[in-house]
Amino acid sequence: MLRAGNTKVVSAILANRKRDRAQPEARETPLTFAVLVFPGFPMMAFSSVIEPLRGANILSKRDCYRWVIVGADEGTVEASNGVVIQPCFSAANAPKVDRIVVCSGGDADHVVADEAMSWIRKSLRGGAHIGAVADAAFFLARAGLLDGHACTLHWTSQAAFTEAFPDIELRRDLFVIDRKRFTSAGGVGSLDMMLEIITRDYGAELAAGVAEWFVHSPLRSSVDRRLMPLRLRTGVQNELVLSAIAIMEDAVEERLGMAELAERLGVSPDKLERNFRAELDISPNGYYRRLRLKRAADLLAHSTLMVRDVALACGFASMSSFARAFREEHGHAPKAMRRH
Repeated sequence: MLRAGNTKVVSAILANRKRDRAQPEARETPLTFAVLVFPGFPMMAFSSVIEPLRGANILSKRDCYRWVIVGADEGTVEASNGVVIQPCFSAANAPKVDRIVVCSGGDADHVVADEAMSWIRKSLRGGAHIGAVADAAFFLARAGLLDGHACTLHWTSQAAFTEAFPDIELRRDLFVIDRKRFTSAGGVGSLDMMLEIITRDYGAELAAGVAEWFVHSPLRSSVDRRLMPLRLRTGVQNELVLSAIAIMEDAVEERLGMAELAERLGVSPDKLERNFRAELDISPNGYYRRLRLKRAADLLAHSTLMVRDVALACGFASMSSFARAFREEHGHAPKAMRRH
């Protein structure tokens, strides 16, 4: 049982560099995080939120942060790996904090917790920042708390999220910090997000020290943060192929032609074909088809869309062609996937 980041031009550049090096203003009191956990929460994402805070305190030799664990209800909460924790508070008696991080597993699109949501709304009115890791963006989005903000969540749920909340800007990044909202794709992406939060709170030097403390790679650029999920999921290193896959993922329903895709990338169709063959031993068209069928499987597993709507959302014009392609790729009919 566990308890619980010309002369005028030159002058402007130097001023920007000086500003970038400047440390945030010193804080007299620690910033307090609350991690709201639901049954089945992912332990990796949970630890990746709390451990950087502990590291920041150790390396700075002072209390930069404090944290509490909150459950939606009284009692223990079991993680997806079977580890059971005892939250410090339930949502009904949770204290005032500076930041709340919702940590939930793959059922976040179904979670209902009125007491927890009341506490979150009250905290927002008090000036708190609200975040989510893994799939918990569903919980916030359903309550309207991500309206007007960009966000991200675990890649297996992104298709279902887009269908459920088409007006919310979903970015396929490791993490997104947009004003008083912060979200991550989960896993070690939560650590990247926390390092950025530490950078903003106490400066890049402390955040870099925390990254080193946990034997983590250096802080990534915004471009790298965007491509990293693709690298992790696909194993692809070729920049042209990565860029092509990123466009494909944003145009699943549109179903781009390969000539148009090559034109967007500024290369010839033959060059695009050669790079895909060399990197993945498959044609761009073949990869695109496989991607659309994988998206269909994700939608069937994580949304309530009708099978026909799933087919249309994944670029298939007819149910018969979709069913045939799905069976060839996954070994069973789309309806059987939904029953699973």
